[in-house]
Amino acid sequence: MGLLSSSVSVSRYKVNGKFESSAVESVFTGLRKNCIMEIDQQTDEKSAGWTSWQTPFQPDFRGSSFMIGTYFLFALRIDKKTLAAKTIRKHCSLEIEKRKRENGRGFLSSNEKKLLKEQIVQNLCRQIPATPNIYDLIWDYEKERLWLFSTLKSANEELEALFLKSFNLSLVRLFPYTQAVLASELSHSEQDRLLQLSPVSFREGSHA
Repeated sequence: MGLLSSSVSVSRYKVNGKFESSAVESVFTGLRKNCIMEIDQQTDEKSAGWTSWQTPFQPDFRGSSFMIGTYFLFALRIDKKTLAAKTIRKHCSLEIEKRKRENGRGFLSSNEKKLLKEQIVQNLCRQIPATPNIYDLIWDYEKERLWLFSTLKSANEELEALFLKSFNLSLVRLFPYTQAVLASELSHSEQDRLLQLSPVSFREGSHA
């Protein structure tokens, strides 16, 4: 989901830590080292990495292309190849019959079938293009805040892992519990009590 979309979903994070050297250079290095890798015509089923928010299919982080004012602005891109189970089953069935005719046996062992399936999946993956998913993000470095324009669990998990790998800084997702902990100096026992609280539904016109 893009930053300039007519409707957006946003996940908020606190960024833990600061760079020891120039923030701009550190971010540039992290983006370049973990740029999205193309997997079309490859056997990989998934690829996740950084890309440019303006040109997501031609990543370019040179100059100040990943900055707007004092904010860092770039995107998380996740490419996936999806193979239907029925398609795999069809090709496996055809290849098994072919192998049985070639070797003169009426069966293949479980290990042979497993290896055959792996080869078929790899061959099919080379033939189909990956579907790209792009999630813009804004990073306010000075205020240690970051916004990812998605609430999908898969996108958030990829972001948290890739962010730590790229910048050696961790992310804490902000929701009511974490905001309460960060905003106040609670003891361990008070944090435990907070964790045990259950949400309450308030409805107009409800009576005690």
